[in-house]
Amino acid sequence: MKEYPLIADHGLIGDLQTAALVATDGTLDWFCSPRFDSPSIFAALLDRSRGGHFSTRPLDKAFATKQLYLPDTAILVTRFLTEGGVGELIDFMPTTGESASEQHRLVRMLRCVRGQISFDVEVAPRFDYGRRPHRLSLSGDGAIFDTGGIRLALSLIREEGDDRPGRYEATGDGDLHVSLSLDQGQMRGVVLETGPEVVPRVMRPPEAKRLVDDTAHYWHDWVSQSTYAGRWREELERSAITLKLLTYAPTGALVAAPTAGLPEQVGGERNWDYRYTWIRDASFSVRTLIRMGFVDEAAAFSRWLRDRITERLGSDTGPLNIMYRVDGNPELHEEVLADWEGYRGSHPVRIGNGAAGQLQLDIYGEALDAVYSLDRIGDGIGQPGWLAICELLEWLADNWDQPEEGIWETRGGRKDFTYGRLMCWVAFDRAIRLASAHGRPAPLARWMAERDAIYNQIMDKGWNTEREAFVQQYGDTVLDASLLKMPQVGFVAPSDPIWQSTLRAMDTELVSDSLVYRYDPGASPDGLRGSEGTFSLCTFLYVDALARAGRLDDARLTFEKMLTYANHLGLYSEEIAPTGEQIGNFPQAFTHLALVDAAITLNGRLDDAAGKSSRADRTRRVPPGPY
Repeated sequence: MKEYPLIADHGLIGDLQTAALVATDGTLDWFCSPRFDSPSIFAALLDRSRGGHFSTRPLDKAFATKQLYLPDTAILVTRFLTEGGVGELIDFMPTTGESASEQHRLVRMLRCVRGQISFDVEVAPRFDYGRRPHRLSLSGDGAIFDTGGIRLALSLIREEGDDRPGRYEATGDGDLHVSLSLDQGQMRGVVLETGPEVVPRVMRPPEAKRLVDDTAHYWHDWVSQSTYAGRWREELERSAITLKLLTYAPTGALVAAPTAGLPEQVGGERNWDYRYTWIRDASFSVRTLIRMGFVDEAAAFSRWLRDRITERLGSDTGPLNIMYRVDGNPELHEEVLADWEGYRGSHPVRIGNGAAGQLQLDIYGEALDAVYSLDRIGDGIGQPGWLAICELLEWLADNWDQPEEGIWETRGGRKDFTYGRLMCWVAFDRAIRLASAHGRPAPLARWMAERDAIYNQIMDKGWNTEREAFVQQYGDTVLDASLLKMPQVGFVAPSDPIWQSTLRAMDTELVSDSLVYRYDPGASPDGLRGSEGTFSLCTFLYVDALARAGRLDDARLTFEKMLTYANHLGLYSEEIAPTGEQIGNFPQAFTHLALVDAAITLNGRLDDAAGKSSRADRTRRVPPGPY
């Protein structure tokens, strides 16, 4: 295999239970099955020799490629331009429905659109992070890769009577090469199916075309639910499709990213497994999806969230973990794949996530904010849910005033983070609003007292007179971009002088030509070696804050600049390196959520400034709230 591709040189496909990454050269180098958080089958993105890959490329070594999505779909097209002809690789995964399934299909259709072209298909799986050997069996219909428990069945797409069905060549490692030659107008390809009892079979082109048509229809129908009609509509709808691809349909849970181990600094140790559902990220998704009109997805996650709240009633460690597996399991034991080299030498390669046991108090505000957002569009809370919320608030009233690890999951010890206190304020504020709106029984006097105590504490200890800004933690001078959410959640007015002063301080310390750092790890050690790039989430939070503060020219320029850092398909990883390269897990849900929010906020302010009624958010039927 060649050197590692850039992280940004990938497209994402998926079936709403798992997903795969396809590089611009046609190599599928990341795929886990049957779920996002299952062991990998193809993971060459993290180790070229041990990870496994599924490549499809022209036999002609001299070729150029272009990549695009079919409009308004998650169907990825990689175009190969050679001297002998032009071919297309159409990658997609038919959706699997809302019932958890062990069986998933990767369809790789090949078309010759001009001239003639021959392809080499190489299938080299490495099951269970390369720890589980397999046996290869060939048949007239295809091949089976079998581990004794997990199976892959490779089937050919070919026309009836095709006199060039493909040439098979097995290797001593249990890998397979298939050579396929196509003339202009001809279609072939391969289908890889995972499951305990799958078997290969020949698929005819009409059936393959129905699969792609049905998949395209699904995505067109889903995107048509969007109510957004403002600026940057194409970018927002691509972000929405990406967020849908990161959603586990059987539970409604949203994973932070479909990948593990992609570094925040190439060659460094900041390499984490993001294939899980963070309460924080997924809670933010509720409001974002509502703002775009995708109410069903917001409601599905709400049910998942309410299940997590109610199942922890009576727990001594608090009602919520900070993250879960997509099925709600809280066990995320972290281990290291010691023999893996990591992406471009970035090791250790971690699977599981040790931060799962951290105390992060902000998640309670984010969870209650999500419940509140749903309530405002008529998805109310039943009596069991309300009782669970009351117990959650009872625990929070006793525990909000303690050190914690914070939103950025630092591993340098617990501290009094201002953002954690801010979101505790949100939790009490939203619960008070819910109780008052519906006449629910609640200890309102205590909730109001706790809310006001948090507010006063933030103003007293979170505000630094020397910096004339709100700071990351009490008794320090470090700034933190998470506090850009202060006006968004209604804690401070965007026009308030203390907020304007905070924003100016961030301008000079955290912003680098429109890109925004989370914080300065040199000034605020986080327990890890190395540095990191700018955090794309924070750049979009900055756009939102600028727009709310009335700095529309700055907000628009920052937003437009940030759009130039997207990859060729409109996807974003977690961070941007000093070189402009995308780094970190990819694509990251948090970044795409923040992009949508920033665009809607900015579009509305631009319309208001032009004297128009906002077309950006047709959910203005929602009663006014803290937003």
